[in-house]
Amino acid sequence: MPTAKLFLHGVPDSPLIWRPLLAALDLGDTPVAVPALPCFTGPLPAGFAATKEAYADWAVGEAEALVAVHGPIDIVGHDWGALIAQRVAMLRPDLIRSWAASNAVIDPDYRGHRIARIWNTPVLGEIFMALSKADKLAEGLAAQGMPADIAREEAEQWKNKDKRRAILKLYRSANGLSFEHDWARDIDKLPANGALVWGEGDPYVELAVARRFTANTGTALTVIEGAGHWAIAERPVDVAAALRAFWGGL
Repeated sequence: MPTAKLFLHGVPDSPLIWRPLLAALDLGDTPVAVPALPCFTGPLPAGFAATKEAYADWAVGEAEALVAVHGPIDIVGHDWGALIAQRVAMLRPDLIRSWAASNAVIDPDYRGHRIARIWNTPVLGEIFMALSKADKLAEGLAAQGMPADIAREEAEQWKNKDKRRAILKLYRSANGLSFEHDWARDIDKLPANGALVWGEGDPYVELAVARRFTANTGTALTVIEGAGHWAIAERPVDVAAALRAFWGGL
């Protein structure tokens, strides 16, 4: 029976971002789950704290549900989804056959990009969110390589005020993407069956971060040349080839 797959999206995305890659992977009868991070496509669930720990716990629950039916899974994450996927693998290696991270990684020396630092700053982050418009977001995402139709659909989700509030809570719980004092201390708990797939020209998490992680851990790295942060949607055929090669070697 094919190994079930769990795909976790990042910020400011939704499950829509996986559409090109899933089409390229053509997984057939493989069980696949592509959930929305809580509050990213709807209102804030009652009692949900929207911290990094809350999202990690939620993702563990998603993995547990798949494993209960299908056995250990392959988990794949992009951006914040990559960080959460790695955290799930650290916390519950029993659930995971393999993990793959695209354009984000838990690294003790990374300190976040400019927008992450803005979102991490009280008042400044709220002003940014208040002034941020969906049409401008769509233009910006498309300019960075995201397919224009997906960029427009993703921008519609940006109108959800709860989503923007949740993003601020998430980034502030991570001190603007600094994991030196918590999650990064558990890197040695990551299962060995891991891989990185990276858009070469990522302006948010530079390729040097992936190369450093690979040098420190021995994790395989595939670089998607000419792609940016959203390589999973910009160059889905190449990313699919990398994932199939990785899974095929397990």
